Amino acid sequence: MGAYHYQPVVYHPHNQKPSCKNPGYFVSKPTCAWLACGFLSLALLHLLCCDPTATRQAAFSPLRQYINNTYSFVSTVPGGGKSCNYSEGSWVWAPGHGRRYNATECNVKESHDCIRNGRHDTGYLDWRWQPAGNCPLLAFDATLFLTVVRGKHVAFIGDSMARNQAQSLICLLTAGATFPYRLLYRGTGAYPDKYNYWRYAFPSHDVTVSFYWTPFLVRAEGKSVDDGLLHNYVHLDEPHDRWAADADTIDVAVLTAGHWFLNGAVYYNGSEVIGVHNAPPEFTNHTIIGYAWPLRVAYRSAMEWLLSSGRPQPRTLVLATFSPSHFEGEPAENPTSWVCRKTEPYTEGEKEMAWVVKDTRGIVHDEAEAAKARYDGNGGGGAVRIEVLDVTKLAAMRPDGHPGVYMNRDPFAHDGVQVEKLVSDCLHFCLPGPVDTFNEILVQLLKRGR
Repeated sequence: MGAYHYQPVVYHPHNQKPSCKNPGYFVSKPTCAWLACGFLSLALLHLLCCDPTATRQAAFSPLRQYINNTYSFVSTVPGGGKSCNYSEGSWVWAPGHGRRYNATECNVKESHDCIRNGRHDTGYLDWRWQPAGNCPLLAFDATLFLTVVRGKHVAFIGDSMARNQAQSLICLLTAGATFPYRLLYRGTGAYPDKYNYWRYAFPSHDVTVSFYWTPFLVRAEGKSVDDGLLHNYVHLDEPHDRWAADADTIDVAVLTAGHWFLNGAVYYNGSEVIGVHNAPPEFTNHTIIGYAWPLRVAYRSAMEWLLSSGRPQPRTLVLATFSPSHFEGEPAENPTSWVCRKTEPYTEGEKEMAWVVKDTRGIVHDEAEAAKARYDGNGGGGAVRIEVLDVTKLAAMRPDGHPGVYMNRDPFAHDGVQVEKLVSDCLHFCLPGPVDTFNEILVQLLKRGR
């Protein structure tokens, strides 16, 4: 495990400024200055027009770093009339920014440990999210996070993107082992999968961090439990028993759902089927209700159960928005042909966001606003906070950050292997990777409410 050390990339420019200090030159100083400017201009033009992208980035990175360090923008203090909108912005070149931890050492899911699996194009780690409006987004600070949530139980509840973010948080918190921590469990009882239910403790701040695999937020059977099955059977009126058993201990809940609602499912209220989406043949005579309404109900139900568990302490609910996939290819003809080949983020306007992505993002915002009206202003008494962790745009712009074929160890170990014949993961993010930014924003959201 000691073989994987992540060091920031340091670039050393080779260009030296022409000097005109020697009085022995046969041209005047003004002429020398003009010649020097001309040579520099030609060199710059050649760099912009002819050199590959990586060379341009390497050459300009010192200038970018100088500008970033010299002209760092600081937002106003809380209450000063300005707040940062982290959901809008762009990815800017920042060599080494994402190289923060060794994923192997923090025991992430093997399919997300891209460097261990042999990925060599690590440029996806050299970008940082710059929010719009000149707002800063500080690099993750473990001390700050643990201080903000001191004495609290932080729970990630949801699908595999919730797990992706939760594992990122653990890696960020344990990198360098600044604070003592303990793994309390990974998989328990009837749920032995070590990545689906786990908990860490940070005793120095009396903080616990848990993950509960609940892709529909509510109780579900079928494919989400047994991947050999084709459909899901979702009970919108019941919480998932695993997180419901701990609901009265959860202080901060991060809820993430969306992708599984696009799959085939039968939805129940009690024992009654209330609708279907991409239903199995035996349920085709039931009402087709799509994915949007069940997604809304699931968020409402999960929030209601969390906030009615009977404990008097304040609660914070964070609703994460949809993080889209970046599959390319023709899966209808060959399911294994889905690939993600991009090696850089999209630029603004380069890729239109799919309507289903916009729709699911809007649903989270709608349900958060409705919950604020129900709990913050009326019965909450100031004890309930509802926040939206809007990561949709920043995630949509990162097709380069997925494991792709490196979800498996050394996929090209055998000669003649074609990428189209390999299975790719173009949904989750490599760790370390862009998903670490989700947690940078999360700590700012939580800090704002202190």
